[in-house]
Amino acid sequence: MVGAADRARRLAGLDRERVTAAAVRLLDAEGPARFSMRRLAAELNVTAMSVYWYVDTKDELLELALDAVFGELELPEPESEADWRDRLRGLATGYRAMLVRHPWVSALIGNPVDVGPCSAAFSACVRRVAADTGIPPYGQVGAVSAVFQFVYGAQFAGAESGERDSEFALDLLIAGIEAMVARSGR
Repeated sequence: MVGAADRARRLAGLDRERVTAAAVRLLDAEGPARFSMRRLAAELNVTAMSVYWYVDTKDELLELALDAVFGELELPEPESEADWRDRLRGLATGYRAMLVRHPWVSALIGNPVDVGPCSAAFSACVRRVAADTGIPPYGQVGAVSAVFQFVYGAQFAGAESGERDSEFALDLLIAGIEAMVARSGR
């Protein structure tokens, strides 16, 4: 019995990465409300049970899909010499672009907790940038939260005016961080 299952998996050419990539494509096309393991299996041209060889639950697969799209973000190197403003702007702009490319992420982010390696790398990078702003440690979380909550909550359409408005608002938030740094005397 096990030999037949292994043979079927090999014939299907499935692996965890392919299943995750198909889940991302399906989520992009139909959103999380219409996503199901049956639908995914049909997309992969396999039985629904075949998908469970690679993930234990739908929630696990959604976590993998979420982490996969976080992996699309370009993160500055930890020892980057770039100014914190440029790094923060790049992270926020990339995050916004990811949310526009994958609108379903908004419904899933933080639920379940983003624990994958790509999500963790993004969070660590944001914390490094926050530390480099000069904001006192007690204010760093609040500063970057303001930026990323703005980006998360204000996903402007892809139109030129939306891009311009988003960039202007991001500049205002960065200027606010600069003002708080100056106010703290750092």
